[in-house]
Order: sequence, then C-alpha cells, then structure tokens
Amino acid sequence: MKKFMDEDFMLQNDTAKILYHEYAAKMPIYDYHCHVIPSQIKDDTSFDNITQVWLYGDHYKWRLMRTMGIDEKYITGNASDYERFEAFAKTVPECIGNPMYHWVHLELKRYFGIDTELNEKTAPEIYERANAVLRGGLSVRKIIEQSNVTHICTTDDPIDDLENHRLIREDTTMHTKVLPAFRPDKVLRPTREYLEKLSEVSKVEIHNFEDIVCALEKRIEFFHENGCRLSDHAFQAPPFRRANTAELDRIVALYMAGAPVSAEDAEAYQTELMLYLSHEYSKRGWTMQLHMAALRDNNTRMFKLLGPDTGFDSIDDVQIARPLSALLDAMEEANELPKTILYSLNPRDNYVLATMLGNFAKDIPGKLQLGSGWWFNDQRDGMEAQMKALANLGLFSKFVGMLTDSRSFLSYTRHEYFRRILCNLIGTWVEAGEYTSDLARLGEIVQNISYNNAVRYFDM
Repeated sequence: MKKFMDEDFMLQNDTAKILYHEYAAKMPIYDYHCHVIPSQIKDDTSFDNITQVWLYGDHYKWRLMRTMGIDEKYITGNASDYERFEAFAKTVPECIGNPMYHWVHLELKRYFGIDTELNEKTAPEIYERANAVLRGGLSVRKIIEQSNVTHICTTDDPIDDLENHRLIREDTTMHTKVLPAFRPDKVLRPTREYLEKLSEVSKVEIHNFEDIVCALEKRIEFFHENGCRLSDHAFQAPPFRRANTAELDRIVALYMAGAPVSAEDAEAYQTELMLYLSHEYSKRGWTMQLHMAALRDNNTRMFKLLGPDTGFDSIDDVQIARPLSALLDAMEEANELPKTILYSLNPRDNYVLATMLGNFAKDIPGKLQLGSGWWFNDQRDGMEAQMKALANLGLFSKFVGMLTDSRSFLSYTRHEYFRRILCNLIGTWVEAGEYTSDLARLGEIVQNISYNNAVRYFDM
C-alpha cells in the first residue's frame, strides 16, 4: 500500500515518475485565467488566519459543506473564522473520491508544511500551525513567488480603470506579470445602468449599436495599452442570429429604456457584438476564450440571499455545435477569427469542441484550443477525458495546459495536480508501447504543455 500523498502521488508507473520529477515539476506556472482580486496583489495582502485565505469566497468548499448538512451560519454567515474552519474540517474526511480531499492536503503540505490529515480532531492544531505560517509572512506575493508563477491574467470588466494593474506594473519589487483580461459579459447582456456607466467611462454617448461599438473600441484599446491580450466570454450556448443595423438599433433602444428584450433579440444583439469583438481581437493578436454550458444560479432563494457565484451552479445540457460552428465560420469568413480557446462545462461536449478545432486551423500552431478541464471538470477523470479527446482528434502536444480559474491564491497547487495527471497519462501510453520511450522527446512535450506552449501562444 502506498503512503498517502507521497512524492509519487498519482504517478502510477516509472515513466510517469521520471516525466514529473525531472521535467514537469520544475516548470513555472502561467495562470492565464483566474478570478483573484488585483488589489490584493497590489497591496500584498496578509491574512489573519487560514479561513480568510482558504474559505472566504470558495464555493467549491461551500457546496460540500452544505451537502454535509452544515448550517449556512458556518459557511457564509456570522460564525467566527475558527468555527467556519472547524465546520470545514468535519467535511474533509467525508470527501473520499472527491478532488477536494487532494487539493486540501496539497495546499496544507506545500504552503504550510503540514502533512497531518485534516479532520475534526486535528483542526485545532492545524489551524494554529497554519496561522503561525501566515503570521510569519506568507502574504499574497509570497504565495505567488513560492509557487513560481510568471504570469497571472485576472478577469476584468470593460469599465474597470485598471488602476491596480498599473500600480502592480510600476512596482519594481513585483516580478510576476499581472495582466488584465477583457470580460464584456455585462455589455453582451446589458442593463440601462451598465450602458450609462460604459458611456461615462468611454466618453461616448450611447444611443444605438454603433455607439456601443465605439465605446468598446476605446475600452479595448485602453486594455491593450495596459497589457491585455486575452478576452473571456460566458454563454450558456454560443449565440448565432444575424441582424441588420435597424434591428440592432431597435434592440439597443430597448436596453437603454430598461424595457424587456426577447430571447431572439438578445441573441441577435450578442451575435453581432461578438462578430465586432472578433474583429478587434484579431487585429490586435488577442486570444478569445468562450466558456459554455454552465447553468447558473439554480437556487432562487439562495441567489436572493447571497447573490451569484456562491455555489448554486451546475452543468447545462444545451446544444452548442451548430451555433458555435456558425459563429466561428462567420468570423473566419471575414478573416477575423482570433486565437480561440473553447470550454464546455459539459464533458459530453469534449468531442464536439475537439472536432471543431480542426475546422478552422491555420497559420498558428494550435490556433484553436480545447480548454483545460474547467470548473466541475478540473479533477482527474475530467482532465483525462479532456486530454484524451484532444489527443484522439487533434494535436495534444500543442495544448496550452492548465489554469486555476480560482479566487484563491492557494490554488496554484492545481497546476501540480494537473501535471501529475498529465505525466501519468503519457507514462501509461508509453509503458503500454503506444508511443516512443524517447525521454528527451517526452520531456519536451510535458514541459511544453506545462508552460512553454502558453508562453508562445499568448505572446504577452
């Protein structure tokens, strides 16, 4: 029986062990999609206790605690930080087979030097030991530095002033590049109040569709000047319904009046706005990310109480193939399809997306990417399914690899988790005689997927 989480954790054959320890482990981290707060990097935030850095805002943990029947008081309520930590500690031993059990103990081991299993009995000791490390100087920047992170791309609204990014960039003591990513979801599903804010920050009066385009062009250029080379979009299903200028102006007038907008009109507006955005991204060399098939805010009562992103989302089974193909084809027909990463939260769609990549491949190695196992899929089965689909149908060697998609600075260990799974998968193929055992070639593939491909692809 293997010891839990030893140095060969998740590495089940000799080739995997060599590939991980000699090639993957030493590579830096390129975290090209996350939700950390830039001001915390700028301020080099310190934490009073592990609850603050570990449980605040982590809806992965909250979902499991609710499933345990733990009262909301100890999750998002007014319980003390220790009481919340203790409630989570009760949950951890029940997580057999869940990646949370691995993530928790990887984070305790890598950042706090703690090998002890977290449970109700060990909670007091672990809480004090972890807090001592935090008091000893384990701040946000120390975590980033210790994790060997070279690039962080945050998620930023078009109306953001990016002041924190500017201050980070001007700080000569900060060696990690912290860059904004353009996330215009609120423009694609606008309210009158939001369009008024966009008008104010862009200094463009908004009355029609062309005005929105002009305002966005100014914001995109502002983001570009501040180092942005990446956009991100969230859709249940990709939109595709064409509309002419008169129709678009009518729809914008409805948004500006705060009037109801039909699903058909909303889709037409989103389609034409995405085609415009692809033009702007393409000419600047940006990468476009499309996240699809998340069914959000399912629990109305809790949404009213806590708001979005609090642990009440799930996988959607919406159809994406036809509208996605039509959208990408319209961009390609105008010769304005940017580098694009496709993600679906539904693993059923892995083969749909993997086959879509080859339809529009040209010019740039791996121009279209099948995004890493995302959200509910960033566990061993989900990651392996995504990698196998890409390997079966495309060029796995050109994959840009893992991202954290996290609000927690302790989540960089997910790159280690991914790399161990990656090396084990490749090692399994090699030891079965399905690929050459040339370690130099294998090591290059592993290092490219771990880091180098992202450096070349995003070209920040």
